Amino acid sequence: MTDNNLRRVTVERTGTGHFTATNARGGTIAFGTGSGPDGEDAFTPVELLLAAIGGCTAADVDVATARHAEPSTFTLTVTGNKIADELGNRMTDLAVTFSVAFPDGESGDRARAILPRAVKTSHDKLCTVSRTVEAGTPVTVTIDG
Repeated sequence: MTDNNLRRVTVERTGTGHFTATNARGGTIAFGTGSGPDGEDAFTPVELLLAAIGGCTAADVDVATARHAEPSTFTLTVTGNKIADELGNRMTDLAVTFSVAFPDGESGDRARAILPRAVKTSHDKLCTVSRTVEAGTPVTVTIDG
């Protein structure tokens, strides 16, 4: 692996149950436990996982279809059940549902025709996030110092 393959975010605690993730380009996103003062509407880590799955496949499908026609509707809903069992806390039954519409006409027809293939290709090969979840990639946790 080279540094070109490495992806990194830094997560910093900003208050009790509140954190900010920063990427290598300086972009930030605040998130938290979803409770406490000013944290009720913050995304939780589980919701960020769902957003990452949806965002990854949305980007793949958008690139493939928008070259033919600008969608009039492009929404994804990502769902899953949070459970606790003998394996610990985890998500099950992850599902992504696309709601996409294109304008009438030849370009819209082309985009509609490739939509199913674009969704399948994203799921089966392209979406790094869902591919990683489905492969069951191990996570190593260490303490520095």
